[in-house]
Amino acid sequence: MTIRWASGLRSGFNQGFNPLRAGTRGEWLATALALTLLPQLLSAQTMPGTAASQSGASVSRSPSAGSAPPFTAASAPAGYVLNANDAVTVEVFGEEDLRASGRLNPEGNLSVPLLGSIHLAGLTLTQAASKLTELYGRDYLVNPKVNVSLLSYVKRRFSILGQVNRPGSIEMPEGSQSGIDLLEAIALAGGYTRIASPERITVRRHNASGDQIFKVNAKRFTKGSGGGFLVEPGDTITVGESIF
Repeated sequence: MTIRWASGLRSGFNQGFNPLRAGTRGEWLATALALTLLPQLLSAQTMPGTAASQSGASVSRSPSAGSAPPFTAASAPAGYVLNANDAVTVEVFGEEDLRASGRLNPEGNLSVPLLGSIHLAGLTLTQAASKLTELYGRDYLVNPKVNVSLLSYVKRRFSILGQVNRPGSIEMPEGSQSGIDLLEAIALAGGYTRIASPERITVRRHNASGDQIFKVNAKRFTKGSGGGFLVEPGDTITVGESIF
């Protein structure tokens, strides 16, 4: 049977043709052809998508690879005066290489490109920008435009020990950059204890030349009278005990 069927197929002879068998063979040939072409079709459909996804991945990575998170300026009180450990950014318009960010060191200095270590503590942001503008314009740039912005600042605090109701480290009130009155400082600490001696108060202050110690008689002060003693950020107050 197999020989006859093959001979009939080659000569186009239709005698003994079986529609069921022919149909089955046609389906088999179609299936075989589809299986042969399937890998090529799948490859043609997959490669563009893969290339596109790879291209999309590279595009999505490129912005983050070449950019750094921008600094955000801190919100400081009006007329804020720079102090040691404050973080600032210095920008010179049109001179990206001169951009500098950092903290003022314990002496209140900031390292600035070309200029080196510059003392900025004790200046407002506007005053600091004016100082740097003058220094850059003196030897390096023509009509420089300098901006100084505050990134973060250290809260101004003082410490109070001895005969007060709430001894410890206390934050300076807003707007008191240069300091507060001694009696206000004692009030922030809860006032005197019943055995406190207001005439035996010492204030220790650290500065560039070393420690200073002030002996203060607070009994002589009246709050709001214009007299008194100014407590500065970083001071340590000690309220003595009465001697009976």
